[in-house]
Amino acid sequence: MDNDDLVHAKDGGIERLLHIMRRLRDPLTGCPWDIEQTFASIAPYTIEEAYEVADAIERGDMVDLKGELGDLLLQTVYHTAIGEEGGLFTFNTVADAISDKMVARHPHVFGDQSRDKSSEQQTTDWEAIKAAERANADQARALDGVALGLPALTRAVKLQKRAARVGFDWPEVEQVLDKVREEILELTEAESPKHKHEEFGDLIFVMANLARHMNIDPEQALKDANNKFSRRFRSIEDKLSLKNSAPIHSNLAEMDALWDEVKRDEK
Repeated sequence: MDNDDLVHAKDGGIERLLHIMRRLRDPLTGCPWDIEQTFASIAPYTIEEAYEVADAIERGDMVDLKGELGDLLLQTVYHTAIGEEGGLFTFNTVADAISDKMVARHPHVFGDQSRDKSSEQQTTDWEAIKAAERANADQARALDGVALGLPALTRAVKLQKRAARVGFDWPEVEQVLDKVREEILELTEAESPKHKHEEFGDLIFVMANLARHMNIDPEQALKDANNKFSRRFRSIEDKLSLKNSAPIHSNLAEMDALWDEVKRDEK
């Protein structure tokens, strides 16, 4: 199959996609925009595509999920193309690396360990293997390896879990609640914008810790709160529309009363 045939092959699979990316990145005949891209310039798109995959799953849209997974795969292909051009790695060596990792982290499937253990024990074993990997990678400190690019709430929980493994953690939820109250007081007493910024960050960090102690995913909880707010505010708009009105022509007292009405309707 020649190059043009591969570009248009409907069943070309991953080889077709890899070839298309090489064509797009060709310094002589490729796309000027694609040629200019770097790891750093593509990274925001990679994060965005991962969120769009999650959004399609949350909406239960499997047709959209197929497309979004393709978009996310394209990001991997993009990064590996740049890596290949720089002599750093290729798509195949990246695939081999994750294959090696999965085999090493599942000795109860690919090795001689027994599969007869609970999911909790498997999770403990998984973390022990990851800890050994970090030690071999010269990541000896407790917080080493927690990615900087994670959503802030998710990263806060991961940092707290790492610290908890070495004993730096409150044993009881009530102690975390006491810290929440302390941080709220410090925020109310803060005067300068810089101090308010710092205290607000501390409060969110402690709230993430509270969520962890209560077995709540703070990222998902905030997503759900966002969705609830959006749903209720749209209901306010609908109720105002029945009066030939809109939020911009209303006032806080009226909208607050409608908000309470919407909450009662949802019960």
